[in-house]
Amino acid sequence: MISTKKHDNTTGNRLLAALPRKVFRQLLPDLEQITLTLSEVLYNRGDVIRYVYFPSDSMVSLLSLVGDRSPLEVGVVGNEGMTGVPVILGVKKSLYKMIVQGAGTALRMKAAALRKHAKNNGRLHALLQLYTHALLMQVSQSAACNRFHVVEARLARWLLATRDRLDSNEFRQTQEFLSHMLGVRREMVNKAAGILQKRQLISYTRGIIKILDVKGLETASCDCYQSIKEEYDNFLD
Repeated sequence: MISTKKHDNTTGNRLLAALPRKVFRQLLPDLEQITLTLSEVLYNRGDVIRYVYFPSDSMVSLLSLVGDRSPLEVGVVGNEGMTGVPVILGVKKSLYKMIVQGAGTALRMKAAALRKHAKNNGRLHALLQLYTHALLMQVSQSAACNRFHVVEARLARWLLATRDRLDSNEFRQTQEFLSHMLGVRREMVNKAAGILQKRQLISYTRGIIKILDVKGLETASCDCYQSIKEEYDNFLD
């Protein structure tokens, strides 16, 4: 269990920080601080969701699985939200494989406890509904982005989204996972990263990505980045 004497961003999670002080305090006895490790699988597709996670400085990827094809990332969850949204809708099993792509800390709560709190508190239930809407918007926007936008713009969008959630301009990522995230072969990842490097927007060496020019990367990104970001900011801020 964590102890937070005042209701602010000490948890590191913006969704929890958006709750009224009284509601947040009611959740505290059921929240446990844990560490998430890189590539840790929180749920496989079809798993019963026993816990929900509120990332603080970590990030979780939602992977969609289609037959024997490589998984495709359709969304990410960081300090703006939580995993396990289906439990709010009365669904017990995960639709996606959820894997940690940014190691760090998170707050964990039993799914049954969250359902009980949401049922008994209208303010919490309303906020979780708004978050669910924003997450669904992210998933649908990501699907359109993967279909219509060029790879380097999609890579720029993903790098900016990762930066926002990990609060860092530098992070570790493999070519294999980037290919899953973008839904393209590794050669396409190398080409897209090379274009951004030539423009001196990023550096990418030995699995370490460093953002050198945030404004330039925003220009290189498609409009999907701002659309998704504004959807979350509208109800969290």
